[in-house]
Amino acid sequence: MPRVAREKSFDSIYHVMVKSISEVDLFKDDDDKVKFLKIVKDAQDQFEFRIYSYCLMDNHAHFIIDANGSDISKVMHFINYKYAMYFNKLHGRCGHLFQDRFKSLIVKDDRYLFALTAYVHFNATDLNGYETNPENYRFSSLGIFLGQKVDEFKIVDDSFILSMFSLKEVAARAIYKNFVFKIKSIVDAQREEFKKEGTEYRSMRTILVRDLSPEKIMDIIAEKINMDKLMLKIKRANKAKDAKAVLCFVLRKFCDLKCADICKILGGMGQANVSRLCSLGRELVKQEQYKKIVEEILKQGASAV
Repeated sequence: MPRVAREKSFDSIYHVMVKSISEVDLFKDDDDKVKFLKIVKDAQDQFEFRIYSYCLMDNHAHFIIDANGSDISKVMHFINYKYAMYFNKLHGRCGHLFQDRFKSLIVKDDRYLFALTAYVHFNATDLNGYETNPENYRFSSLGIFLGQKVDEFKIVDDSFILSMFSLKEVAARAIYKNFVFKIKSIVDAQREEFKKEGTEYRSMRTILVRDLSPEKIMDIIAEKINMDKLMLKIKRANKAKDAKAVLCFVLRKFCDLKCADICKILGGMGQANVSRLCSLGRELVKQEQYKKIVEEILKQGASAV
């Protein structure tokens, strides 16, 4: 049967589940789980989505993801592809690791979102040793919500959910804890709900604009670095390598362009080179000089909306 088109929108919040094929555990040990979450962090740096909760099990993982203007399919392809490559190489196997496409449901409303975070966190009670204390599980965000551990992988935005319970942090964490441990009944209901497609939910969140003009971005970069814009389009202009790297990264991140699209913009450069430049650009924008350029690009993009 042909695949049904995935329901998506640029400002949706999704419940995402990834699962391995039946004969293979997605994570063989804690090191695999650490690697997976580090890849998730890399994806966040690339696509600027938000994570409101997560829980890794042995053969599957749950996330609540705020797309924040990104394409959820591209986000999950990045994560799953990178992890499958790592997993197969490390464990000496080949072939598919994930069971079909990732599963996603669009969050319908605030009430549904509350129950969903609790459901995701409650998954850890299925693990030996965490039946009554899921907040102690390292690979779940529940301990972060309750203020009992730091965000080791720096991927979770707990403030958005907690602010809906109380504007005072201590009170919010206490109320959330009481909420989570009183809604065991939603687990089976949520599992049933995951067989259906959700309806769209849009809150008053600020969404990152992704439709900036590539030409305008090149103008800003060339001006800030004091470089002829043409240098960004010359294939073998090595002196412009860093500027090109920042450009590639920004085009991927804020224009939601594929590597193939960027290849055309940069004068027919190969996709492998564009991918390498994106990786370099991700590191460069951590430097103050390039960070300010990205801030200027976002500022001008916002003013054009």
